Amino acid sequence: MPSSPFVSLASLEQDFAGGLAAMLDKHRGLGVYILVLANAAYDPTLWARLSPALAKRHAELAAELTATLRRADKLAEPDDDVMVFLKLNLIGFDHLGRLESRRAGPWEVMFNPVRSLRPPRISGQQFEGLQRPFDAMGFHFNKPFLAKELLWEGNLAGKPVRLLYNKFPFARLHGLLVPEPLRQAPQYLTPERHGWAWDICAQSSVPGLCLGYNSTGAGASVNHLHFQSFVQTTPLPIQDACFSHNGGIKPYPLPCRRFTDAERAWIHIDELHQRSLPYNLVYSKGGLYLVARIPQDSHTLSPQNRGYGWSEMAGAVTLFSREAFEGLSATEFAAELAAFAP
Repeated sequence: MPSSPFVSLASLEQDFAGGLAAMLDKHRGLGVYILVLANAAYDPTLWARLSPALAKRHAELAAELTATLRRADKLAEPDDDVMVFLKLNLIGFDHLGRLESRRAGPWEVMFNPVRSLRPPRISGQQFEGLQRPFDAMGFHFNKPFLAKELLWEGNLAGKPVRLLYNKFPFARLHGLLVPEPLRQAPQYLTPERHGWAWDICAQSSVPGLCLGYNSTGAGASVNHLHFQSFVQTTPLPIQDACFSHNGGIKPYPLPCRRFTDAERAWIHIDELHQRSLPYNLVYSKGGLYLVARIPQDSHTLSPQNRGYGWSEMAGAVTLFSREAFEGLSATEFAAELAAFAP
């Protein structure tokens, strides 16, 4: 493996695609198929490379699953994966929708039918504070079955790190970056962890490399310290120069702060910790965007918006029906964001 997953954009793209192809070739399970399919459906380049092998594997898995059910044998696959595949099979491989996107004013609106099949995790849990103890019995990134979903493992900026694929991505080259996974740290930032993430983006050779972070109560679905790595080839809406936090005149729908100094940023993050107020972060080479917001279980939020995390707070929303995708206006989405204001 290279000394860093972020040596260059070309290297990251090559390793990302090659890892997916190798994973599909080596593992025949539903979970791997779903992961590779979801990543390919997000990226046209990946789809062109992987769709022939995916179509073949889909047919094989459908035949195997059908035969198992007809024999009334017990399925060996996890129930979540079986349910997702059954839905995919009902849709039909040739009819699977892939990512579509458009702009609505300053906002990025995406339609991702495959991600809509993602099973719910603990993101609907009641908010009881930003720091919850790590649960070794719950879902976390040290589970042995996740080893096959590994993109890279090694030392990054002085820490042992695992970079895993996101099973249902919603950003380009989307990964789950887990520092010091064996420490079993919960999803809670410290000054040292914040500085580490800051340095990765500040020193990166990959143009557009960003790290997203959801605190507990702000879209985090796994209570095991992690960041979400992705490559943003065009600025996120939150980075638009028109907004006041970037020096423009247009107010953002909810409070947003931009920092170009890591220590100043930490002062404000720590204030949110003291207030037990959830927040979302986007780290980039140019600094950090911080959005404080109300907890996702607040009764003032609509059920379809409660799972919003760093992407939506940054102005990039993924929708799961064509009607919603075609109908959402800039004003409506701005109002959705404003509802998160603390």
